Amino acid sequence: MKRVLILGSTGSIGVQALEVVAAGTDLTVVGLSCGTRVGELVAQATSLGVHDVAVADEAAARGLQPALYPEMCVRTGPGAAAQLVREVEADLVLNAIVGFAGLEATVAALETGRPVALANKESLVSGGSFVMSLAERAGVAILPVDSEHSALFQLLSGEADSAVERLVLTASGGPFRGRDAASLAGVRPEDALAHPTWDMGAKISIDSATLMNKGLEVIEAHHLFRVPYGDIEVVVHPQSLVHAMVRLVDGAVLAHVGEPDMRVPIAYALRYPDRGWLKTSRLDLVGAGSLTFEAPDTETFRCLDLARQAGEAGDAHTCALNAANEVAVQAFLATRIGFMGIPEVVARVLEQVEAGVLTDYDEVVAIDDRARTWAQTLVEAGRW
Repeated sequence: MKRVLILGSTGSIGVQALEVVAAGTDLTVVGLSCGTRVGELVAQATSLGVHDVAVADEAAARGLQPALYPEMCVRTGPGAAAQLVREVEADLVLNAIVGFAGLEATVAALETGRPVALANKESLVSGGSFVMSLAERAGVAILPVDSEHSALFQLLSGEADSAVERLVLTASGGPFRGRDAASLAGVRPEDALAHPTWDMGAKISIDSATLMNKGLEVIEAHHLFRVPYGDIEVVVHPQSLVHAMVRLVDGAVLAHVGEPDMRVPIAYALRYPDRGWLKTSRLDLVGAGSLTFEAPDTETFRCLDLARQAGEAGDAHTCALNAANEVAVQAFLATRIGFMGIPEVVARVLEQVEAGVLTDYDEVVAIDDRARTWAQTLVEAGRW
């Protein structure tokens, strides 16, 4: 039986991962972590008989008093998830923490020789070269959980590098597909959170609306599959049935097709290299109707090109891109800036970054801190 640590267990990916675990007999959960949702974490741990947990928010963790939960070993604070990884024996770490906060846990898993099922794309966006070198030195796998990267991972299995011409990531287009910049000036957070296909957390939903999510995925694909940025293509596919494609040198195109259900890539990563039965909706090929593809509107949705440019510039730029975006998205959700202010803040921060390769965790943290300070200063200027 495979022992799994689930980080970010109260979020969308974490909850669905627990559904996958509950549906089979081959996986067991040995540790859980959350940010602030302590009540949900306790319910999960109690139902699973899990004793080792971590809570990132120290104020929220005060509810887990030893007298109330003597059977639980609780780690608290920003580094709690990484501490959990280092202290609890496990065969696999599922990292579903949202944002830069997940990087430390990814590093902890790799440094202790644990394979990582990675749903925290920021680990590779902020520290891609460093993280991939850690995985290589440790000889452990990074298994992608994002639906697009899981699809690519499966499509590329068995294909020689020399046979691959380009990777194709698909994007739903988000809730504002087809709209121009002028019409987006006054959109509200609740409008941007209304994703047409996927049920995701707030941050990822906003990233999908700006197309930053797809930009981050381009950077992630570059690191995971060692492919130049010029060989990674993005197409908008509103039906969200084709999750990714691979163009081969003989003109053939391989596509990964299925219903949009995150439990599928989660289960694949948790059980890899095996593939188990999963109770999901099967794709009705006749009823699916037409599948359409279109080019992304990068003039209106600038974040996709900003991410590409950052990727071409190198590690320091992608780290700063992620930090500035996290600050800008939170400012938009708090109605401190407008929707179109998100790419503007990111672009201004990138103008201040010097190129560089980040080779260790401290360097990544330093760039992240600096970029957040710049972004916060721009937000406080109130011009967006």
